[in-house]
Amino acid sequence: MNQNPYPQLNDRAQGWLKHLWRKATTPDDWSINGEPHPWWDQYSTPPMASFPRFDLADSSYAMAAMADKTPAWREVYTRILGELVERHTTHWAFVDWLTQIGPDPRRKEYPDEWNELLPQHLRGEYDVPGWTANGVEPWGLQPDPLAAEGALFIKGWFNLIMALYEYVSGDQKWHQPFQITGYEDKKFEWTQPRVAETLATLCNKHPEGLHCENTKIWPVCMSSAGLGLHLSDTLTTQRNHWVYSDWVEYAKKHYIHYKNGELDWLTMYYDPLIDYHHQDGKVGFAGLMTIWYMLPQKPELALMLYELAIAEMGWNNPAATVPEVPDPRLWILGYCLANELGDNLVAARLHDAFRKSAEPRFFGEGEEEFGFFFEFGEQWPRGQLSALLMMTEVGGVGAWSDIYNRPNLTKFTEPTVEGVEFPALGITQAYNDLQHGMLQVSTAAASSSRRGEATSYRVTNLPDPDAIFVRCDGNEFAKWRKLDPATIEIMTDIDDHSFQIFTGYYASEDVRSSAEGASRQQQDRSTQRTESPIVMPSQTMNAAARSVVSGGLSCPCCPA
Repeated sequence: MNQNPYPQLNDRAQGWLKHLWRKATTPDDWSINGEPHPWWDQYSTPPMASFPRFDLADSSYAMAAMADKTPAWREVYTRILGELVERHTTHWAFVDWLTQIGPDPRRKEYPDEWNELLPQHLRGEYDVPGWTANGVEPWGLQPDPLAAEGALFIKGWFNLIMALYEYVSGDQKWHQPFQITGYEDKKFEWTQPRVAETLATLCNKHPEGLHCENTKIWPVCMSSAGLGLHLSDTLTTQRNHWVYSDWVEYAKKHYIHYKNGELDWLTMYYDPLIDYHHQDGKVGFAGLMTIWYMLPQKPELALMLYELAIAEMGWNNPAATVPEVPDPRLWILGYCLANELGDNLVAARLHDAFRKSAEPRFFGEGEEEFGFFFEFGEQWPRGQLSALLMMTEVGGVGAWSDIYNRPNLTKFTEPTVEGVEFPALGITQAYNDLQHGMLQVSTAAASSSRRGEATSYRVTNLPDPDAIFVRCDGNEFAKWRKLDPATIEIMTDIDDHSFQIFTGYYASEDVRSSAEGASRQQQDRSTQRTESPIVMPSQTMNAAARSVVSGGLSCPCCPA
């Protein structure tokens, strides 16, 4: 790894990216006549999450976190996120809503662990969580899952993935009309803004929250939907997130129980038709998921729930043994939250307790892909679980919340790396140091079988390509050429290299002063958010670059 302060992708992150690229770009058939490739996870956490669309959602988070780590290189993340969104328009993305019509005929055959999720007095007569029961009263059959009165766990996460695509790419592709697949393979036309508006309209109509499967309201699904609205509001002129804030106030009164003035437990799900709250301990599995999505939106309440959860699980007691968990997702969520919050005690305890059972492994050709196999004995890393756990590899303290609350929106106008021959050539660093007018790019041989082959990449959004000065591996580098008034091409090979490209693209003075006081951790996790750039004249920029080369400036990328 490069010894400089700029954020970079570790070996596991690079391996996961290569696997997810193969997974997302390999064609498979999600139509009514096909079936997703078996590496798409429709197996984890039955009966609630064992549908392939949850793999699409979970896989999107690390892509956004990686884009914040390498903000000057986003094309691969954009392609992957686009493939995830495309699959979410298909029959298999909505398969439960489109095929689980009416009451579940297997109600009396549920295993004991499923019956634990039901009202005790209605076992054998009540649908398990995860059975959508499209068509039951009082809503009737609703053929379009995005227009449905419920189906929140479909449209809420769908909107979140589309918003993450726009955040990473800057592309409003999904603002244009597209079609989704409904009941009996009917097609319905939507746009991302209309999905967000529909969510807000329905939430305003139902202040208690929207049901997911009929007839259950889940705080976790309301919180994931709220997070998508939060991000889509940030990226557009829409203002829809207020409905989540209103719902949280409702939830404080109706879905959170207090004892002696202290928070005591959170509803797992609520069925308004029978006025039933299901509990899973004080917080439990669904509560940890709720905290993950709530944290960037309502951090104070999320932190209270987190403290209750870790105490309930005994994770914050160094004298106690970390208990076994029935589902790996439970400790993954705890580990992700501890990592996000900088809770080193809990993070270390969970890491030590479960690092072996997570079964981290490099695999594939040349053992250059990475994932977590969780001792399931499967050919592929378990998608949903691996994708969530990768957030601890690519995101430091605050990384998840920063996507929504400190979004890097200046990256689209800053110098950008494009045309990388991925997955042969990997990019481990792509970061604009706007104090020194320098772009740090570090490459790797992502496919070792092609190491040493000639390749190239472009740098776009340059203020003056004629004034560029490039270093590679500590030496002046001349193998580049100007392509147009804003673009150069770097000729290199597929191998490990460190480039410093002095671009002349600087931060404004007030942002520069602020950045000088930032810690390395802050720089690593959030990238610098800038105002309009100040472009230095070509001669001044070249002088500055050569001063850095000679050790005249204190540039962290170029040791004297």
